[in-house]
Amino acid sequence: MTDGVVAGPSGTRRPSLLTKVNSRAAIRAHRRVRSVLEGEYGSVHKGRSMDFDDLREYVDGDDIKDIDWKATARSLNPLVKRFVAMRQHSVLLLVDTGKSMAALADVESAKRDVAVMAAGIVAQLAARHGDLVSLVAGPADEATSHGIIHLPPGKSKAHLERILRAIHDNIDADGAPSNLDSLYAYVIRTIRRRMIVLVIADDIAITDRQLGLLRQLHAQHEVLYCMVADVPLSAAPSGDVRIQGSGGGVPAFFRADRALTEQLRSAGTQRAAATSKTLQRIGIPSVRLTTEDTVLTAVIELLERQRRARR
Repeated sequence: MTDGVVAGPSGTRRPSLLTKVNSRAAIRAHRRVRSVLEGEYGSVHKGRSMDFDDLREYVDGDDIKDIDWKATARSLNPLVKRFVAMRQHSVLLLVDTGKSMAALADVESAKRDVAVMAAGIVAQLAARHGDLVSLVAGPADEATSHGIIHLPPGKSKAHLERILRAIHDNIDADGAPSNLDSLYAYVIRTIRRRMIVLVIADDIAITDRQLGLLRQLHAQHEVLYCMVADVPLSAAPSGDVRIQGSGGGVPAFFRADRALTEQLRSAGTQRAAATSKTLQRIGIPSVRLTTEDTVLTAVIELLERQRRARR
């Protein structure tokens, strides 16, 4: 991977998704936001070693015992000591790549782009902290696990690019429907080492069976949940367009009916609120992702919720 370009199939050259994530995040993240983001990410992990690494600015949530008072006095800004982790942590990205994720998230991008952005931000934070990142994605057959995409832990830029490319390229409007049950069951059955599991899924209601699987998953791992919302019909492009990745369409006259679009908007809001409440009840913090431009803020919010939950 060089100059923001990666080699694709048959030697074709494609823009780097990792570079795209970096570029979009950099526009939204000034220095203070990056410090908060990294501070929140670091607080998700329990424990640290006593091997000093370097200094950085204090952010909310840092342990006051880590403040370097001499360096703080010299710089006139609170500085904390950063330590090298005793062992590498592992972050698992569990991503829904069913065909509904090819739907629109906003007027300019698909849910797929929002999912890649969220995965890329968290993956890069993890790698920057020396942690390992892996991927489980699909839909797949639950009985045989056929169709599961499982990339093992790694932290190189090339590895992160492979993860983002796997998410991007396996979301297809003509593909198979989502099957979160199979993804949850696969992780529960095959991954024993405790990880931070970031679920990135379509904004759909959680079934009773999925709730049971999420309980099991959360008992084994530390789970965070991102739901990717649909574009509001009132904001969709003009003309007859496919909103869902099912092959169906939403006629223009339907979207012009304010009463119907308001009912759909209200139903979506209520469903998302119910999902969030259900996840909160079993101790899983969640956030709703609506556009690529708001993913960074949403990730900060999600990590902050996790930090508060662990107090």
